[in-house]
Amino acid sequence: VQLQAYGGGMVQAGGSLRLSCAASGRTSNIYALGWFRQAPGKEREFVATISWRRNITVYTDSVKGRFTISRDNAMNTVHLQMNSLKSEDTAVYYCAADRTSLGTRENEYAYWGQGTQVTVSS
Repeated sequence: VQLQAYGGGMVQAGGSLRLSCAASGRTSNIYALGWFRQAPGKEREFVATISWRRNITVYTDSVKGRFTISRDNAMNTVHLQMNSLKSEDTAVYYCAADRTSLGTRENEYAYWGQGTQVTVSS
């Protein structure tokens, strides 16, 4: 499975961005596709994940009500709509695919895309 993330950029606090992650290759191996982020000087953390075949989503508490993860199976793409962005959302965002569960831990994800930078200015 190959993952290509795109859509990052720079936005002012309170603004919105939409990240996308396109999956290719053996997408039948995907159980869930999620987003993680890593801010400067911090460890990578879970943001959100969505089941590849069912309508199940999980979010970290800090983004609930602001971020929405969705998928387009026809396009093998997952989106992360980010609204009401805050400076603390500044990070490199990574998409990742889990083969077996709707996980929230890095080691549960077997496939990773390259990161896309999101910068929120206050």
